[in-house]
Amino acid sequence: MTSAVRPALSVVAPCYNEQEVLPEFVRRVGAVLDGIGGTGEIVLVDDGSADGTWAVMAKSAADDPRVVAVRLMRNHGHQLALTAGLSVCRGARVLIIDADLQDPPELLPEMMALMDQGADVVYGQRRQRNGESLFKRASAAAFYRLIGRLTDVAIPTDAGDFRLVNRRVLDLLLAMPERHRFLRGMIAWIGGNQVPLVYDRQARAAGQSKYPLAKMVRFAVDAITAFSVVPLMASMTIGWVMAAVGFGFFVYSIVGWALGATLPGWTSLMAAVGLLGGMQFLMLGIIGAYLGRLYDQSKGRPLFMISEIVGGPQ
Repeated sequence: MTSAVRPALSVVAPCYNEQEVLPEFVRRVGAVLDGIGGTGEIVLVDDGSADGTWAVMAKSAADDPRVVAVRLMRNHGHQLALTAGLSVCRGARVLIIDADLQDPPELLPEMMALMDQGADVVYGQRRQRNGESLFKRASAAAFYRLIGRLTDVAIPTDAGDFRLVNRRVLDLLLAMPERHRFLRGMIAWIGGNQVPLVYDRQARAAGQSKYPLAKMVRFAVDAITAFSVVPLMASMTIGWVMAAVGFGFFVYSIVGWALGATLPGWTSLMAAVGLLGGMQFLMLGIIGAYLGRLYDQSKGRPLFMISEIVGGPQ
């Protein structure tokens, strides 16, 4: 692809098994682009889907010259698929949005207006999360409050990846080499004038959520380990506490021996060993999580692998 003519706006959406909702997504985004005028493109990234998502993308690219369909060689996960789309897009401004239509593309004109007033980033801040379970809403709220306490970066609460960024911010984002990416935190770290747009998040237009509990937990671990060393510092603090507990057991044993008291044997010993051993394994697990990130980063492999690109300027 060439960049002879840079469009005014790019809309980038990672997709995984979204064949049911994708035609409606393309239709609604296209209508928004028609309404605001100017040149635009829609960059769709197939993250190794197992359904007919790629076929829908290829057809959309054939029917609409604004659609650019990017196919990854395998599933890389949401954040890396999004990074692939951001590396391909050419717009002076870039709207990041998921294809499930929970975040309405019709908010784009309001976001553009805020950027016209000087914002570098306009991020959607959720007022309500329709169509989501109480557990998911509660866990998301807890996550945002936790990450806010663990990091020095002011990561907006109740805000996902739905946002409009300018080209300067995007270039800085793409220059970051992290493999375990937490894009909303990375964009917050860049700084600049970042402005919220409060909205009500809708239920999925079709299909099922691609973030079950296990993926949510992994995503939270990536976010925390990417932006905070508090868990590592906590391991040192807990180590001192456990050392103090162990010293207390030592003093207790010596005093009991000196006074000739009968000390509890097996029960107290097992309690101490279980407590200290459990905390040691917990701290080793935390340290291992950080070491694993360093190991992955040190291999220097590409963040993603693109199989083919259909549509757009050739």
